[in-house]
Amino acid sequence: MHLIGHVKQVQVQRSSLKVGERPQQCYDPSPLLVVSRLLLTKRGAIGITADGERIIDVHHADHPASGYRGENGLSLGFTTHYQKMRTRFGPHLRDGIAGENILIEDVGREFRLDELAEGIAIKVASDQLVLLAEIEVAAPCTPFSQFAAGDTLSKQGLKETLQFLHYGRRGFYATLAEKQQEAEVQAGYSVYAL
Repeated sequence: MHLIGHVKQVQVQRSSLKVGERPQQCYDPSPLLVVSRLLLTKRGAIGITADGERIIDVHHADHPASGYRGENGLSLGFTTHYQKMRTRFGPHLRDGIAGENILIEDVGREFRLDELAEGIAIKVASDQLVLLAEIEVAAPCTPFSQFAAGDTLSKQGLKETLQFLHYGRRGFYATLAEKQQEAEVQAGYSVYAL
């Protein structure tokens, strides 16, 4: 187990960030909400605001318009990945805009799936570890890719953008480890690769 960073922020998607009908969908980050704490459950994430309000993430199985598929209940992103995206596409790609639940202020380098495949642990206030497993690449979608590139892309330009954002640069999905109980995480907690 080795330290890979600290939780920078936790957030939920109150509704889908993809709006409109295919093939005219576009990406709208306005439903994103940074919260004080994030309750991680087997069915997805629930944000908890400073005043205690609970907001179910759109990828939680119990959200009325759920996008839950089993593997995508929780999502992670890294600040270095955002730096790479900003270098290529511009400053509009602020940290967290891709919609991950947990944004990790990392150790200054990109992470690939093979480095995270054994799982991730988050050390919470009680010094216990919250274990995340079944780490998968969150493949970029066309609406986010077009948003990132800042315009309608040619077929070749879209392909290049999708390839650039793939392999974890756009983020990762995770689930609670099999025997892991529900747990809350928040900014400042240490994050480790197993």
